[in-house]
Amino acid sequence: MENQVNTKSIILNNGLYLGLTGVLVGLILYATGNAIELQWINTIVSIVATVAFIILGIKKYKEENGGYISWGQGVKVGMGIALVSGVIAVIYTLLFTNVIAPEFQQQAMEVQQKAWLDAGMTEEQIESAAEMTQKFQTPGILTAVILASATFFGFIISAIVAAVMKKSEE
Repeated sequence: MENQVNTKSIILNNGLYLGLTGVLVGLILYATGNAIELQWINTIVSIVATVAFIILGIKKYKEENGGYISWGQGVKVGMGIALVSGVIAVIYTLLFTNVIAPEFQQQAMEVQQKAWLDAGMTEEQIESAAEMTQKFQTPGILTAVILASATFFGFIISAIVAAVMKKSEE
């Protein structure tokens, strides 16, 4: 008989910690005036934190399930963690870009336009690229992109971790 492990608390706790890690890093970078220039730090911390919290969540589930976990159970836990974190990221991004720092997207666009100019793009190409970029900055599209990214990367990481950690009752 299979033990019934409460995946909900494991998913919510690890997803919350992962989401808050992203928020904290984003706010620190913004407060120090480095949110645009040091965006790569946010990316690296996000990847490391995602891997770490998914591993911790799957490991916790396995421990609470008597040392056993199937690949599917591992993926379920990891995906849940990634989705909770993704929802937190959506809320934070919408608050950040609409309340905390409504000027941030314009500043980021100016930096990007300079980079395009430095890369040799013409003014017409830059204007066209900027218009296209603006279309992807709507709340609906931002929400979809964040959730799709969380789901995609959450699945890949969860699938790998679950494959490594799986142990069946035989």
